[in-house]
Amino acid sequence: MYAVVDIETTGGYAAANGITEISIQLFDGESITGKYETLVNPHQSIPRYIQAMTGITDAMVADAPSFEDIAANVYNLLQDRVFVAHNVNFDYSFIKAHLAAHGYQLNSKKLCTVRLSRKLIPGYPSYSLGNLCHSLGIPVYDRHRAGGDAVATVALFKLLLEKDQQRFIAGSLQRNSKEQALPPHVPKEQFEQLPYMPGVYYFHNEKDRIVYVGKAKNIKFRVNSHFSNNSDSRQKQNFMRHVHRISYQVCATELMAQILESAEIRHYWPIFNHSQKRWEDTYGIFSFEDQRGYLRLAIEKNKKHLRPVYTFHYLSTGHSLLRQLIRDFELCPKLCFLQKDPGECQGITDSYCHGACESEEKSASYNERVQQAIQSLEAAPSYLIRDEGRDPSEMSCILVSHGRFYGMGYLPADHPVDEPELLKTVLTPYKESMFIRNLVQGYAARYPEKVISFPLSVSAADRLINEKL
Repeated sequence: MYAVVDIETTGGYAAANGITEISIQLFDGESITGKYETLVNPHQSIPRYIQAMTGITDAMVADAPSFEDIAANVYNLLQDRVFVAHNVNFDYSFIKAHLAAHGYQLNSKKLCTVRLSRKLIPGYPSYSLGNLCHSLGIPVYDRHRAGGDAVATVALFKLLLEKDQQRFIAGSLQRNSKEQALPPHVPKEQFEQLPYMPGVYYFHNEKDRIVYVGKAKNIKFRVNSHFSNNSDSRQKQNFMRHVHRISYQVCATELMAQILESAEIRHYWPIFNHSQKRWEDTYGIFSFEDQRGYLRLAIEKNKKHLRPVYTFHYLSTGHSLLRQLIRDFELCPKLCFLQKDPGECQGITDSYCHGACESEEKSASYNERVQQAIQSLEAAPSYLIRDEGRDPSEMSCILVSHGRFYGMGYLPADHPVDEPELLKTVLTPYKESMFIRNLVQGYAARYPEKVISFPLSVSAADRLINEKL
C-alpha cells in the first residue's frame, strides 16, 4: 500500500543534480513487507560537503548502477503505491524527473511525514527527521544514508497512523486535498486564508525572516502556483525547504502591487529574489556658496545629511540636466564642475558665461540666475493617479511630486485631492527607484483619464510667467 522512500543526492534540486542512493521500504501499515536499496552512479561529482555529510564518495558510486539501469525496477515498486517521505516533494521531484528522463511517467499519491507530524503530533521544537526521531525515542541508524533514514521514516509513519484518530491521513489522499502539494512547514490554513485579490505576498523562513517577495493579480492563485506545479527547479525546492509562513498585503490595483513589490524587495533584500536587486545609486544636484560668495551647483551621490535640489538615478541624466541649466540660465560650467581643466572657460568662449569664474560678473547677479535654475526644477509635473480602492468606500492614490514618485495609499472616496502637500500627510511615502518611476510614468501616459494634475508651485509659476514676458 505504501512505499516509504529516501534518497541521497548531489544537490538540492532535480533539474541539475543526480541521485547517489535510493531506499524504498514497502509498508502495509503494520510492518515492512519488502525493500529495495542501492547506491546509484549520478555521473557527476559529489560535492565535498555532501560527501562529508552522507559518507558517500565518488569512489563508492563509480561501479554502482546508473539510474537508467534501475528505472524499471523503481517504477514498478512505486507505481500504484502511496509515495511516503519526510519532505516528500523533494524526494518525489528527483525520482519523478529521473524516471521521466528514461520514459516512465510516475503519478503517485503522496504523503509528507513532516506535514503529518506537524498536524498529528504538534508542539515539537524541530521537525527535521533526526531531531523529531530523537524527541520521540525512534532510533536512527546510518543517519543521512537512504536506508537508515527510510527505516526511521517507516517507524515515524507507523506512529502517525496510530495517532490519526480523525482519519486526517485518509483525507490528505483525496483528490481535492492540497496536502500533497504544499510545502512541509506551512499550515494548510494559511493557504485557505489567502485572498483572491491583487497584492504582494511574503514567504518567511523558520526565523520569520522574509526570504521572497512576489506580486500577483490574484494572490491565492499565484501562491498556489509556486507549489502545485511539477517543476524540478531550484526555486521550487528552495521554497519547499525554507518557507515556514506566508503573509500578504492586499492592493487595490495591479500597479500598486508592482510598486509595493519593488519597494519591499529593496527594503528586505530577500535571499530568493533575484530581479530588482541591482544596487541603484541615487545622485543629486547640490547647491552651496563658495568662499567668494558665488552659488555653485555640483553633482554628487546623495548625502545623508545634505538635501539635494534635485535627484536622479543615472549620472548621465544629471549631466544632461545640468548642461541644460547652464545653457538656459547662462551659468558657468567651471562653477558647476562640468569643466575641470584649467584652460579658458568654455562658457566665456561660447558667450553664455558672463565671467563669474574670473570674478568679472558680480556674485549677486550670477546667484540670481542660479536661484532661477533651481526654481525651474520645481516645474517638473506633480500629479495624482486616482483609481479604484479595495472596496467601494475608498479610492487608491499614487502621488508624484515634481516628477518624482512620492508614495501611495488609500483615502475615503469623497476625500479632497487638490492639495498635494496635504496628501503627503496621509499617504505612505516609499523610496523611489528608476523601476518605480518608469512604472508610474508609463501608467500615467497610458491612462490619462486617471491622472489629476496639480498647478505649478508659486515660485515656478512666477518664473515661467516672467520668461514669457
